[in-house]
Amino acid sequence: MFLTLSTTAVPATELGFVLHKHPDRAHSFELAFGTAHVFYPEADEARCTVALLVEVDPIGLVRNRRGSGDGRTLAHYVNDRPYAASSLLSVALGDVFNTAMAGRCKARPELAERAWPLEVRLSALPCRGGEALVRKLFEPLGYTVDAEAQPLDEKLPWGPSRYFTVTLRATLPVAELLAHLYVLMPVLDDDKHYWVGDDEVEKLIRRGDGWLAEHPERELITRRYLRHQRSLVRDALDQLLAEELPRAEALDAQRAEELELLERKVGLNEQRIAAVVAAIRESGARRVLDLGCGEGRLLRTLFKDRAITELVGVDVSPRALEIARDRLKLERLSESERSRVKLWHGSLVYRDQRLAGFDAAAIVEVIEHLDAPRLWAFERVVFEHARPQTVVVTTPNVEFNVKLEGLAPGKLRHDDHRFEWTRAEFSVWASGVAARFGYGVRFSAVGDEDPIVGAPTQLAVFSR
Repeated sequence: MFLTLSTTAVPATELGFVLHKHPDRAHSFELAFGTAHVFYPEADEARCTVALLVEVDPIGLVRNRRGSGDGRTLAHYVNDRPYAASSLLSVALGDVFNTAMAGRCKARPELAERAWPLEVRLSALPCRGGEALVRKLFEPLGYTVDAEAQPLDEKLPWGPSRYFTVTLRATLPVAELLAHLYVLMPVLDDDKHYWVGDDEVEKLIRRGDGWLAEHPERELITRRYLRHQRSLVRDALDQLLAEELPRAEALDAQRAEELELLERKVGLNEQRIAAVVAAIRESGARRVLDLGCGEGRLLRTLFKDRAITELVGVDVSPRALEIARDRLKLERLSESERSRVKLWHGSLVYRDQRLAGFDAAAIVEVIEHLDAPRLWAFERVVFEHARPQTVVVTTPNVEFNVKLEGLAPGKLRHDDHRFEWTRAEFSVWASGVAARFGYGVRFSAVGDEDPIVGAPTQLAVFSR
């Protein structure tokens, strides 16, 4: 079994700090089923590649196999396990790079949090579901996928191979990539070499933290990872669904009311909606997305515009979508009116083919709720894959916070905000996005503008 992980970050050899494996040394680790070797085929400032080679002892594997009983057959000893990227490689990955997978780097903690340009190559990945399933599992996580089927002997009627050479490319923290591989390799194989019990649910929840609950294939992943054991699958899905609601829903009700009061004093919400609606009308859009629609305030205003023939609200929170449905009074509308608006459950950090083909997208007070390392995934979902003609983004101007009565110095406006940007920071981010994905961008202020700290909300309109 062979896996390589490469980066072109400069200096690339800093990957060794994150993996806790020095590039100048070869490392070996004894496993219950064989030996794992870690070495660096290349390591310089421009590119660094680490290789994981796992040598499996087939006899030892059978001896340690639980539940095999006395009915061992030749297949227990002669099989693809020493060569295929299966649960054996997953376990080796977890043992050898355990600290890196946990996101810890004592010597250089900032490197563990960094989003790295990474490329991973798996030489023989068994895929029960073919190339299509590889893409369905990895593309929503922001990966570019290359999958090449391994040829079988053409002289024998064995049919197409289920083994693929797979190359995955993405920019993300190393810990996230390792967790994705740890969970998804045995899912693609749809098998495990060891007994699956209650502790596997805890492993799945822990390694799937931050991405599995919102993955469009979470049920398939859960079923296969837990080897189709119904009680375990049900337990895991219950936990994932409980974690699915955004952190904002768990905020203290009193704090949420205080936030709303802050904005109400300056009439900010109404001004923000008016500015977004004006930008969408100016674009001439007829099919419009409200991404991160929340409880439907913007949707309700856009729905009144008869020039918009299709309006779709998307949010990760089922509860917010229920409130939006009530606010729009969908049940009371005629069939023709109801067909103009749709509410979809979805996440803005996972690729969703339903989002393609729209004229415009509004993303109002959403990006600041994303962890900074996840912004890259959001950018690709919206600007590369969905790719509407016009994208309208608003976010708080942190400089204006000193003007908000009742907001303590240094506090962000909302407990769920992961960051709030200055006008310069927002301009740098938006200009970079526009350049990377072929858009133009213009900026405007929303709300009463102070000559020193600016307006409370900043708005960017991307167009192509």
